[in-house]
Amino acid sequence: MKLQKFVFNLFAENTYLVWDEKSKIGIIIDPGCYDIREETMLKEFIRQNKIELKYLINTHCHIDHIFGNSFIKKNWNAHLLASKDDDFLIDLFDEQASLFNLTVNKSPHPDNYLSEDLSLDGITFKIQFIATPGHSPGGYCICFPEENICFTGDTLFYNTIGRTDLWEGDYKKLIDSIKIKLLTLPDDVIIYAGHGKESTIGFEKLNNQYLI
Repeated sequence: MKLQKFVFNLFAENTYLVWDEKSKIGIIIDPGCYDIREETMLKEFIRQNKIELKYLINTHCHIDHIFGNSFIKKNWNAHLLASKDDDFLIDLFDEQASLFNLTVNKSPHPDNYLSEDLSLDGITFKIQFIATPGHSPGGYCICFPEENICFTGDTLFYNTIGRTDLWEGDYKKLIDSIKIKLLTLPDDVIIYAGHGKESTIGFEKLNNQYLI
């Protein structure tokens, strides 16, 4: 599996593109591309690497993680997956954007909803979807066990955790999600968060002030 990170929009959001080097089938996680420059950067990378973009996954539906949903849909018609519990945030997309004086292209709703037993057709690598509510009601983390990596969205970051003061955030649920669902993963699992740099499960166990 190949992996590429892009840092997009004024929130410095991490957009991840993963693909199978042989089949070229790809998945984009949290497309945060906001303007034409960012869209062109992403489009050119996909073209140059001959990636067949099949799936679009939102770890949660705050604006900085779904700016590019309509762009991805329009250009590749990728199958959109997100949590049903975050569907209301898509309905509130304009309201979210207005808080920052932004204009947005309305995001489509998911083609299918995430669940912990979901499997993806046509993907050769194993994927594990982990429900981690707290930062948002429908937060999910996406693990690739054979690659020893986990995309944690805005649930768990390097040395910190997601905020819970946004729409229906819940601090207790967030801490429970991290301790019960994520810290039980192997210590050497690399976490790729929605903002900032990478970390590992083991490092966060020992150093994250919110989890010690």
